[in-house]
This record gives sequence, C-alpha cells and structure tokens, in this order.
Amino acid sequence: MSTLPPCPQCQSEFTYEDGALYICPECAHEWSAQAAEAADEAVKVWRDAAGNILQDGDTVSVIKDLKLKGGGGVVKIGTKVKNIRLVEGDHDIDCKIDGFGQMGLKTEFVKKV
Repeated sequence: MSTLPPCPQCQSEFTYEDGALYICPECAHEWSAQAAEAADEAVKVWRDAAGNILQDGDTVSVIKDLKLKGGGGVVKIGTKVKNIRLVEGDHDIDCKIDGFGQMGLKTEFVKKV
C-alpha cells in the first residue's frame, strides 16, 4: 500500500509519484516532494508574551489593561481567561471573558497560567 500524501487541493488519495513530483490524476495538480515535507513541518505554534507554547483549552491571564473598541470598558491586568481557542488571523485567541462576552485577543498580551 502506498504512503503518498493526499492532494493538497482536492484531498484525493489517488496521487502518484513522477520523478521528483507528486501528481493528482483527478485535478491535475502537481507539487514537489520537498514542498510536501516542508508543509508538514511548518505547523503554526502560538506563544504567549513569555514565550510559552499555547494550546487550545489553556488558561491565560491578561498582562496589560486592554481597552475595548466601542467604549465597552477595559479588561484589567490579571484577568484570567479559561478555555481559550487558538485561531489564525489578526487576533490569535478566541475566548469568552466573564462580564464582557465573546472576544478576540492577541497572544502578545497574555501569559499562560
């Protein structure tokens, strides 16, 4: 049985190797074997302000007073945020803060508890 990676465009499992390239017979996408290996290694790692690695479900605390857009108040320094969810985008953390509701935070303003 083949252990070739699935097609990165259509996720087809019927890829085949032709020299230094992988080829998908369903969508005709071609990519190099080295690019496939580099993509596996390039997994996003989120770090807090102190350099600790963050994971989904962690508890963090805010290290700086954060003003909320729209005049909604201020999230005070030391506020604990439980059960964070890491996402791609402008704000790295989706969370729910008691008294404020659903919110997006940047990892540079939190530290792992």
